[in-house]
Amino acid sequence: MQVTVIENVLKLNDEIAAMNRRTLRDAGVFAIDLIGGPGCGKTALLEATLRRLQGELTIGVAVGDLATTNDAQRLLRHSPHVIQINTGRSCHLDANQVRQAMNQLPLHELDVLVIENVGNLICPVGFDLGQDVKVGMFSVTDGDDKPVKHPPLTNASDVILLNKIDLAPYVDFERERFLAGVRQLNEKAPVLELAATKDQIDPWLQWVKESVAAPAM
Repeated sequence: MQVTVIENVLKLNDEIAAMNRRTLRDAGVFAIDLIGGPGCGKTALLEATLRRLQGELTIGVAVGDLATTNDAQRLLRHSPHVIQINTGRSCHLDANQVRQAMNQLPLHELDVLVIENVGNLICPVGFDLGQDVKVGMFSVTDGDDKPVKHPPLTNASDVILLNKIDLAPYVDFERERFLAGVRQLNEKAPVLELAATKDQIDPWLQWVKESVAAPAM
């Protein structure tokens, strides 16, 4: 009986995710599910992204957190198109929560929707939200073995971000070991190296712009 219940929950989530995907594509919105652990720099990256791409792309953000509106308040300084989703005790966003957030955003005015998932490297990976791509985010301060310790995220990511590279000289981090761990599990995903708080995010910005310009598959 328990397996049936779990299967039913995932089936319903996938059905709503498919609806989300159709809605977003009809509106011409490129959707990103950004997944990373607490403190890896997701919100700092989005702050810099909104600031740097202002005037080039119109970006909406759905921010997932267990509690508070702290991250949404930070992002609202750079864009009016920010919605906070508080999950309570849930460790991930689901497709229905994202759909409710989408209903509060002017989708036809947006080029991109970034879903900043709850700070967790495990639970969010298995839930389709209707995104075009999953982006896995790590930081050098988390250690160089994180990709192999979290194979579901590494496997599922279309792009992998390595943040806080400016701190690499000051922590025990071997870049080649990190990259080897990624390639052991995911041969195709590009690895983009960033320092979000230093505004060193050009590879990410280029990837976003190229992805928005590419035809939908």
